[in-house]
Amino acid sequence: MSEETMPAAEVADRNNYELAFHVLPTVAEGEVSGVFDTIKSLITTNGGELVDEESPERFELAYEVVKHIDTKNRKFSSAYFGWVRFSSEAVAIEAVNLGMDENPNVLRYMVTKLTKAEEADAFRFHEALASEKVMTVDVEAPKVAEVKEDSEAKAEETVAEEKTEETKVEETKE
Repeated sequence: MSEETMPAAEVADRNNYELAFHVLPTVAEGEVSGVFDTIKSLITTNGGELVDEESPERFELAYEVVKHIDTKNRKFSSAYFGWVRFSSEAVAIEAVNLGMDENPNVLRYMVTKLTKAEEADAFRFHEALASEKVMTVDVEAPKVAEVKEDSEAKAEETVAEEKTEETKVEETKE
């Protein structure tokens, strides 16, 4: 019986990941591609192999994000959003996280290990946004009159329920 051995590079477990990120809106539009190239370079220099990507494009954030820059907290309501999918060994993710933390042009980021279903079908945010497949929701506080009407209606329902309960109790006593 012969024994086969695998080369060390093939034995190592490689997983698929997605790095989603926001680039600060203060970065000039022409320089965003350079920041994107730096992020991709960070992945490849740490042993990652690029699989898919969506270039960063500017859009309005759902809420303001605060980032501490040069001794001040700054609020941002827009950013450039993009993502990169890559395969890598799990030990390299720490170095990718460290590099992203040190990048002064990144507002925030997230590295996610992909499931088999996610690997098969990448969601293209900017394409979906352009074709209006992404649902946006306007959240506004209810008006005082609506709140008052709702509380009065609930109070009337509660009184009616209490009367029904009282009637049931009286019928049981008789």
